[in-house]
Amino acid sequence: MSPQLPFFVYGTLRPGEVNHGLFLRGRTRAEEPGRLTGSALYAGPGYPYAVEAPGAGEVCGELVTAMPERYAELLVALDRLEEYAAGDPRNLYERVERAVRRDADGVLVRAWVYVAAPAVAARLRARGRPIEGGDWLLRSSSPGR
Repeated sequence: MSPQLPFFVYGTLRPGEVNHGLFLRGRTRAEEPGRLTGSALYAGPGYPYAVEAPGAGEVCGELVTAMPERYAELLVALDRLEEYAAGDPRNLYERVERAVRRDADGVLVRAWVYVAAPAVAARLRARGRPIEGGDWLLRSSSPGR
């Protein structure tokens, strides 16, 4: 089984967004602001993609720590939501372990992050719409919205 790492969420799973209540409510022990460096945020069809690109900036989100007794259930639910299956070339997202900086104290925390799969990332880099500032919650102030 995978290690019980926190999850870094940056889109529809953030507090106040549509999937937060559906997937995280009652399953978490802590939710803290954090930042994923070396990534850019791109708009998708109603949800964002974090695209890894060293030196690209950062993505704002939350570090979500699951209740230990709900961890396995949450991992399965989030993999299903993100349509992630290990090794599947059709994935839109890949679940990867990355260091995320916790805003409260600057500490780097290892976390699961769903990032754009390689083919999706290449397409977004070529013709995607970046979300300025890397914060999905501020997307309405981005050009074109």
